[in-house]
Amino acid sequence: MIKTVLSIDGMMCGMCESHINDTIRQSFKIKKVSSSHTKGITEIISENSLDENALIETVGKTGYKVLEIKTEPYEKKKFSLFGRK
Repeated sequence: MIKTVLSIDGMMCGMCESHINDTIRQSFKIKKVSSSHTKGITEIISENSLDENALIETVGKTGYKVLEIKTEPYEKKKFSLFGRK
């Protein structure tokens, strides 16, 4: 699994977040996407890495601008009743 974090300029409200999330869901094969206009980021979880140029182009068509893209391996957090050590 891969976590892709986009820094996005132009998101101002919850509707902006929804617009970005819907566009990414429709354009890419992903597991999960969430956006935060206050942080200016969109986080995407996918099985495979995503085409960065396609991400920039897709987000750009919605009127927002991708400033930066970071990718890192993603592991689902395991639930524990005993807390962390």
